Amino acid sequence: MSCAVTLNAAQKPNIVLFLVDDMGWMDSGVYGSKYYETPNIDRFAERGMRFTRAYANPLCSPTRASVLTGKYATRHGILTASGHQPPQAAGHNFLPDEAPANRPMISPESKNYLDPSEITLAEALKGVGYRTAHIGKWHLGLQEQHRPEKQGFDVAFHCAPDPGPPGNYFSPYGVITEGQPTAKNKVGTITDSPDGEYIVDRQALEAVKFIAASKGQPFFLNLWSYGVHGPWGHKPEYTAEFAKKTDPRGVQGNPIMASMLRSVDECFGRIIDELDKQGLTENTIIIFYSDNGGNVHSNIASTAKTAKAEKVKSEAMADWRKWAGDRGPTDNSPLREGKSSLYEGGTRVPMIWSWGKRIKPGSVNDGSLVGHIDIYPTVLDLAGIAKPELQKMDGISLAPVLTGQGSLARTAFFNYFPYRPNEGGVTVCQGDFKLVRWFDVGVPRELYNLKSDIGEKINLAEKMPDKVKQLDALIDVYLKDTEALVPKPNPAYNAPVNRRGVSADPMRGLVPKLCKATLVNGALHIEADGRHPFLGNASVKSPGPTVLKMRARSTAGGEVRLHWRTGDQETFTEDVNVATSALPGGGEWQDISIEMPIASSLAGFRLYLPAGKSPVEIESITILSKKTGQLAKVWNFASHP
Repeated sequence: MSCAVTLNAAQKPNIVLFLVDDMGWMDSGVYGSKYYETPNIDRFAERGMRFTRAYANPLCSPTRASVLTGKYATRHGILTASGHQPPQAAGHNFLPDEAPANRPMISPESKNYLDPSEITLAEALKGVGYRTAHIGKWHLGLQEQHRPEKQGFDVAFHCAPDPGPPGNYFSPYGVITEGQPTAKNKVGTITDSPDGEYIVDRQALEAVKFIAASKGQPFFLNLWSYGVHGPWGHKPEYTAEFAKKTDPRGVQGNPIMASMLRSVDECFGRIIDELDKQGLTENTIIIFYSDNGGNVHSNIASTAKTAKAEKVKSEAMADWRKWAGDRGPTDNSPLREGKSSLYEGGTRVPMIWSWGKRIKPGSVNDGSLVGHIDIYPTVLDLAGIAKPELQKMDGISLAPVLTGQGSLARTAFFNYFPYRPNEGGVTVCQGDFKLVRWFDVGVPRELYNLKSDIGEKINLAEKMPDKVKQLDALIDVYLKDTEALVPKPNPAYNAPVNRRGVSADPMRGLVPKLCKATLVNGALHIEADGRHPFLGNASVKSPGPTVLKMRARSTAGGEVRLHWRTGDQETFTEDVNVATSALPGGGEWQDISIEMPIASSLAGFRLYLPAGKSPVEIESITILSKKTGQLAKVWNFASHP
């Protein structure tokens, strides 16, 4: 259903897409923050429709490519934030046939550039008379043939490589016009200004200049802000103000992030004010959006990258510690995790649309599943522009809900990230439910009701197998339809070796007692060597209640007995904390689940196996906290030779 308004060339709406880098769902006042101050974003929400279930990829380059192509990452091929790396040669195999022996899976390789064969949103608009500009981070190609000027933009203010801003947010930016781009050699169209100019302020100036120069012609302003991405350049005077402030929710509190968000908000506000000043607001479609969830991991004390920066006495790290201490950039609570994660904190983002009175001011859409792939077809539909026949799109037009004329014809929304953790995964959202499928063999499905459990704490997969099966089938169709490159087991995989060159124990703390454990053809082969053979572990930690899941088989079968110790117990107590399950005979693989109704936390277990009559083979053992829904430990013997 098309809800496009029939417009002649002179009436075509202007388009402004304002994309923030790494801004989380909770990082503005209108979305619920009580610490960050975003008055311009908040007042903009009063002019348009705010979506609460808008999604992006977990990292920036895939999202940006989806915005410009209308395609899922699985179809356009940019799978991670690799747009600053050299492009692959023609005919490159993006799913290798082999991998190093220390990798359990063969992972697909991300395309490092936006393919010139794509008919981008900018090219579609330029083809019907629009003046187009890209201002800011690009991250979709290093070489000249892959930069914005070659993808439909008349005006471009950018540089390469650009995983972050040029320099350290402040002029002089040091960008040169020609040469080979490297980490120290930024090449592009950004020019220096008076020393100390903030790059996000400069983006606002360039945007205003472009708007003023586009009089009498419809325009597309594609501003992709350099904030709020590392290396965390901020205005100290702003930061000092926020350092005196506390969050009444007790969640957020990083004054550097607050300072950077204020600058981004001011940039957005200057664009809105210029449109108002020029009398263009009523006929300008404005989209506010973020490329992925909020960053919760950078500069926290527990990472190797942070430790390295502190070891060399990095000036930037010292500045971070001065203002932010050990805090990460932001906190996405109540959402789980953040940037680079397939959980909601990594993929759910702010999205607000306005178009004068054509989109109801101050409206909120809580039910529609929307995202990056929808921006392209929606803009064309609202502007009355036909889709390019040769550009296949996965997105749909949001015009029916934006204009109040209908609902969306969407059955499900997918996300895909094939790298970490668990060798990557894929998710599907349909209605209130979300299914997470991990690619690593033996890792169980995760099912969440996002309406009642937005924090993804309660995994319903075991209780709702029919729902898991239904959503799993949708994932199968999605992967096939988009021709997704999916990780596959590495036949050459060998367990890691220690410094002496001896193979590391794939059991990782799982100790055989009264039995012999041998790894054979991707399964742990257990043979009894005493009356009550068991596998023990004293290092696993998991907040209760907890469940142990095992995939195993046995010819004779028998009783599986689980005995566990909690954190407040010094030793195992006989006949206390014991549960049993049956392992059927017949030699077929069986999935066994044993509940541990722990009030405190799991501190160790003994898994007694019926290996006396015939050997038991184990493909995987998983320890899962039912309290948090998180995996505490996974032994996946199928990924070992």
